[in-house]
Parts: sequence; structure tokens; C-alpha cells
Amino acid sequence: MEYGNQSCENLLLKLQELTFAAVDLNLYLDNHPENKNALADFNAITRELNKLKKLYEAENGPLTNFGCSESKYPWEWVNDPWPWEII
Repeated sequence: MEYGNQSCENLLLKLQELTFAAVDLNLYLDNHPENKNALADFNAITRELNKLKKLYEAENGPLTNFGCSESKYPWEWVNDPWPWEII
């Protein structure tokens, strides 16, 4: 998928969609651990989600703190609007 030149809001929406799909597949796999197709889908979505998180954070700053995302200098977490304030 190509995400270049998308607005911050569109990137956040796509992040929410991919996160929902990853959580849903995670729950499914908890009950069906032998389902190779579901696992392949989960891994593909996880790779895409991590790629999109990296892109979002490079353009808009960290999505989370507490060791989940690196920060440029100076500390960025308090400078920009919170991710939920953008929408």
C-alpha cells in the first residue's frame, strides 16, 4: 500500500483500521492457533501496521510514549496535539 502525501487524519484512520484487524485476528488465533491463513493475515497486517506507524511518527511525532516510540530532540511528546486531538 502507498501512504505518501496523505493527511494526518487519513493516516490515523488507517492506523485504527489496521489495529482493529490485528486485534481481531489476535483474538481469533487465540482460539484457532493452527489456522495458517489467519496467521499469514495477522503477520501481513502487523508488518503493514508497523510500517505505517513508522511513517506517521516520522511525519507527525510519536503515537505513544513509555518506550514504545523514539523521540527526536527536543522531547516531542508534549509539543504536538495528542493523536486523539487531531480528529
